Amino acid sequence: MPATPEPGDLRQPRVHKDLQALSYRVSRKRVARLMRREGLSARPPRRYRATTDSKHSLSIAPNVVARKFHAPAPNRVWVTDMTYIWTWEGWLFLAAIVDIFSRRVVGWAMADHLRTELPLEALGMALGIRQPEHGLVHHSDRGCQYASELYRTELSARGSSAA
Repeated sequence: MPATPEPGDLRQPRVHKDLQALSYRVSRKRVARLMRREGLSARPPRRYRATTDSKHSLSIAPNVVARKFHAPAPNRVWVTDMTYIWTWEGWLFLAAIVDIFSRRVVGWAMADHLRTELPLEALGMALGIRQPEHGLVHHSDRGCQYASELYRTELSARGSSAA
């Protein structure tokens, strides 16, 4: 008599859906049974990791972009954000700056931390490569790294405004 499947064994929807997309006609229970027999199990979804600390006491700039992500010419509006990537050695954080006009990455940096130095390095690359004129609008998620005095000072020294 076959063993009674455990509750988690019947939850193989990703593998089952992938097989169906490849035109295999197979039931979910069969996928669960074969995976169990081969000692395979689905990886659980990765946990969410917040990279934005928006509950800080630093002053934030007004949102002048207001979700209108277009620009009349290069180096008029840049948007920036940070994300994280899981590697075999742990989390790696990426800060990137995109020119809205061309949709090209104009500056980026990677590190194993989320300190202000990370987006500052990306900003330094972008400013060094593009050398924008005064009046550049710089839009971010208003996290503590972008609202820091150090970051805002670097922006204003180059004639850019945070948004």
